Amino acid sequence: MAPVETSSPEQHEDAGKAAAAATRSYWRWHKDDFLPEPSFASWGAYRRALGATPARLRDRFSGRSTDAAELGALRRRSENEMRRCLTWWDLTWFGFGSVIGAGIFVLTGQEARDHAGPAILLSYVASGLSAMLSVFCYTEFAVEIPVAGGSFAYLRVELGDVAAFIAAANLILESIIGTAAVARSWTSYLASLINRPASALRIQAPSLVEGYNELDPIAVVVIAVTAALAMLSAKGTSRVNWVASAVHVLVIGFVIVAGFIHANPSNLRPFMPHGVPGVFRAAAIVYFAYGGFDNIATMAEETKNPSRDIPLGLLGSMSVITAIYCVMALVLSMMQPYTAIDRSAAYSVAFSSVGMHWAQYVVALGALKGMTTVLLVGALGQARYTTHIARSHIIPPVFALVHPRTGTPVHATALIAVASACIALFSSLDVLSSLLSVSTLFIFMMMATALLVRRYYVRGVTTRAHARRFAALLLVVIASSAGIAAYWGTSPERWQGYVVLVPAWAAGTLGIQLLVPAARAPKVWGVPLVPWLPSLSIATNLFLMGSLGKDAFIRFGVCTAVMLVYYVLVGLHATYDVAHGACAGEEEDEFAAADDDKKVAAADVEKADAEDGVR
Repeated sequence: MAPVETSSPEQHEDAGKAAAAATRSYWRWHKDDFLPEPSFASWGAYRRALGATPARLRDRFSGRSTDAAELGALRRRSENEMRRCLTWWDLTWFGFGSVIGAGIFVLTGQEARDHAGPAILLSYVASGLSAMLSVFCYTEFAVEIPVAGGSFAYLRVELGDVAAFIAAANLILESIIGTAAVARSWTSYLASLINRPASALRIQAPSLVEGYNELDPIAVVVIAVTAALAMLSAKGTSRVNWVASAVHVLVIGFVIVAGFIHANPSNLRPFMPHGVPGVFRAAAIVYFAYGGFDNIATMAEETKNPSRDIPLGLLGSMSVITAIYCVMALVLSMMQPYTAIDRSAAYSVAFSSVGMHWAQYVVALGALKGMTTVLLVGALGQARYTTHIARSHIIPPVFALVHPRTGTPVHATALIAVASACIALFSSLDVLSSLLSVSTLFIFMMMATALLVRRYYVRGVTTRAHARRFAALLLVVIASSAGIAAYWGTSPERWQGYVVLVPAWAAGTLGIQLLVPAARAPKVWGVPLVPWLPSLSIATNLFLMGSLGKDAFIRFGVCTAVMLVYYVLVGLHATYDVAHGACAGEEEDEFAAADDDKKVAAADVEKADAEDGVR
């Protein structure tokens, strides 16, 4: 007699939820799809929630997610699964497609002329080293927690709900501004391709403030087209990206070879016209050229073999890209004196200046292809960030839904595209890039901090004595790094402060290595030389932030203040309700697993603490 298959109550419940989701339309706009939490059920409920704000803030500061919750409960809130269809080959080309674009073709000329001169090469070296440190941190997390949320999910596990919200807000800001900046550059290079000035295709609006008075409808159209492609299929987008990126690499090869043929070493003098401060200010701005690699981490949920494919795709593509950027910066500096470099279309104008007038069209076309793939891959990755953020209810959960036919987050893609198009219509590239650099560097600094926490602190495993010691030493690392950045920003020509601050950073890092036992080892792939490489990542990201001008920090501060207001009024109460199982249809407290682990190990911790006290 054949065995009779039985199913558990949990399987029945999951099947029931899946059946209910299948009967509901993807295109739904009811209030409960945007604000399903009890705190927003009525005005009275909302007033009571606001009254409980202090207690809820304390709860969210201490709240932690778990690897299992991010991989399980949160993913089920999208109702449909994203399709596992990507390989290391796809991720490698996504790396090229998401990174090489407006940054190298536009910001190189802008920063070489304004701040670094021929030493723009050193600016790319400095920002590239910092970017690679961040790539290491992202790779370990993406292998261990392969979900669409990227750094948002990683920070939610290691630093808690509030830190994750700050990351989420900056990620969405970065996505919107980054897309808008690249789209604006796309219009500039299209104008160069038809032999017109960079702003010729924009509509002048003299009544608006400087920096926001050139309207760019072409950028809006480009954003709309690439977002539509990203909505259709992740694998299809990958195929388009392969072809476009391969053509783009050929154009880059042409730029390097033809550029060196027409190079004049005398153009490298003076090599550093604005001194070392100019080099690092340019490095902080051109860091934008390395932005986008984190999009690869968000595709882990759609990767067939994350533990193998992500390290190959992410580390491999970024290593090659860093070398390409440095060589391209050197080529540009040798083709023209830095004072003659065009700020908007540097490479096209450089080839025209050496008599290769036809080559400017090849370069402009290659730049357009590169920026198109940046927008295309960006639309893919940014939507996946947004999807996982919506799964946590920080933003309305309707944006977490995955379309049942395409397997893509259509709502999240549309959200980023519409917001980016509105910004791209008004804002100039220099306004956007400096703000974007602050946001990107800040998130990467938080990621390095989270990796140290992941390695040296596990709730229920790390003793109180070791936890306090680790927190104090980590604070020394962050404070000394911030001090170095501030000292550089205020007194770049003096050296006395570094005699104290640099040894303090080294002592804090060495203290973590010697005085705090590692609490967790990576399962598959891990960052080498921990804690030194993550600590150095903290220092370099903060240092580059300190090299930016005050206007960038003012814009960043205003945006952060607006984000925090939103969190206190909306995000805090939504995530509190979800975390405590107050939402109908939601899983129980997603942090319960962490609490259970803590209870199971409590006796061991108390015993270890007692032993520490004896010692």
